[in-house]
Amino acid sequence: MINKILIVDDSPVSRKMLKSCMPKDREYAFFEAFNGLDGLELYKKILPDITFMDLTMPVMDGATALDEIMKFDKNALVIVLTADVQVKSLAKVMDLGALLVVKKPPGKETIQDALSKAEERLR
Repeated sequence: MINKILIVDDSPVSRKMLKSCMPKDREYAFFEAFNGLDGLELYKKILPDITFMDLTMPVMDGATALDEIMKFDKNALVIVLTADVQVKSLAKVMDLGALLVVKKPPGKETIQDALSKAEERLR
């Protein structure tokens, strides 16, 4: 069951939009990071059930953060949220271990589908 959700995105608007797409009938504990490095450090500290990761961020980009998270926890569930639709970028994050790639801006249905896939993995 998903309880702790880490959102790593340098845009406060994107973080708020993502939280608004979450099911309202569940009480999640949200944790937020502004860049990949902060996200990696927070991941290690809180061990979230699922992480939503932007790709383009200052300090450490999302692909690098994803790679480091997967080295730390090979069972991490990371969903990449990005406006980048380049096939090469998407293939790279899938190869690094992302569970899914979701295009920005996400919709409620897309996020709920992503959460369902993550919960299947947790069983």
